[in-house]
Amino acid sequence: MNSIQELLQKKDKNVLSIYFTCGYPNLEDTTNVISALEESGVDFIEVGLPYSDPLADGPTIQESSHEALENGINLDVIFEQLKTIKETNKTPLIAMGYLNQLLKYGEDKFCQACVDCGIDTVILPDLPMVEFENHYRQLFDKYGLTNVFLITPHTSEDRIRKIDSYSKAFIYVVASASITGAKGEISSNQIGYFERIRAMNLQSKLIIGFGISDKTTFNTACSYANGAIVGSAFIKHLGTNGIGKIDDFIKPIIS
Repeated sequence: MNSIQELLQKKDKNVLSIYFTCGYPNLEDTTNVISALEESGVDFIEVGLPYSDPLADGPTIQESSHEALENGINLDVIFEQLKTIKETNKTPLIAMGYLNQLLKYGEDKFCQACVDCGIDTVILPDLPMVEFENHYRQLFDKYGLTNVFLITPHTSEDRIRKIDSYSKAFIYVVASASITGAKGEISSNQIGYFERIRAMNLQSKLIIGFGISDKTTFNTACSYANGAIVGSAFIKHLGTNGIGKIDDFIKPIIS
């Protein structure tokens, strides 16, 4: 059982995850952000691996990735940074990046680096299902890693059920068929989508992401799932207010 499974066994309602971009706003801020998020009471943290062509990310996360890369961040730096807090950080971390990063870094090297940092769950939005079935399922099992799959309003029921059968941590329910970023209130169409997924009675936990930005959208999402992920709104707050004001963003959501 991995760290996310253990978390979701202990707490399966109103689970809050925060996504942040490593090396943003400054190169050395990665561990400081994680520590501040842990102190603020978030349940798990998505560690964003900056990439030059982030196909699922909206302008806010794209800009934070660009700045982080300009700051000099790369996977070697990230993994070294994460090692320094492995023993003190108790909040589960998930590495979120893209398949090309893993391929360029080296598949086994990447997986071992995750393990060395205490990370046992990864999200690769562009990992094709057939590649997972034919290769990466075995590779991740070798290192004790769990892959999280994403579903959207356009994902077929057959595919959702297949994803459900493979999922060990949770299914990432993408709230809308678009890129990341705050989009205001959750629409009636999105509610219908959430209700449809909930009615499938899947065995996996459900975590909603994309467009979750504040207490209202978080609470709405949690009415249909086990929790939700906030990304772009947090990065905007971090970029404007700095690490010292992270509590000001988190506390209103979880209060």
